[in-house]
Amino acid sequence: MFEKLRGMQVKVDKRIKILAPLEGEVIPIAEVSDPVFKDEILGKGVAIRPTGNRVVSPIKGIVTQMFDTGHAVSLTSDDGVEVLIHVGLDTVRLKGEHYSPRVKEGDNVNPGDVLIEFNREGIAAGYDTTTPVVICNSDDFKDFDMIVEKTVSEGDEIMLLRRK
Repeated sequence: MFEKLRGMQVKVDKRIKILAPLEGEVIPIAEVSDPVFKDEILGKGVAIRPTGNRVVSPIKGIVTQMFDTGHAVSLTSDDGVEVLIHVGLDTVRLKGEHYSPRVKEGDNVNPGDVLIEFNREGIAAGYDTTTPVVICNSDDFKDFDMIVEKTVSEGDEIMLLRRK
């Protein structure tokens, strides 16, 4: 895509940035033990092995679903990207124990806003804390640049998407 700038055409980067919703080690989604995530049934993405105790918004947008148990949240960015953040694997079985949601459905969020606080050590006592970050409408995008095998802080870039 090109835009004119003082008589010259300049290439404009139209990729959409998805930021790290938590600190930790980013791994390929294919390394997640849960086949729903590993096989990209819900969409493409990455996973983070958390070192912190909170989830922040990776986008500017709206909370489309806060799961009753607080273990997962879905967001839709102003650009139309549908992001699911699922804290831990099979953690719905905890029935909300160790999770404190800080937003509700319909809330507007900005990058860095706290979505969920959680007790990582409590979860790790019985469950894998690996946290998938999935683009649920992956079919709407043609390019996915994933940043993996890297330690990230909240707000670091982890995905770049380009619309079809």
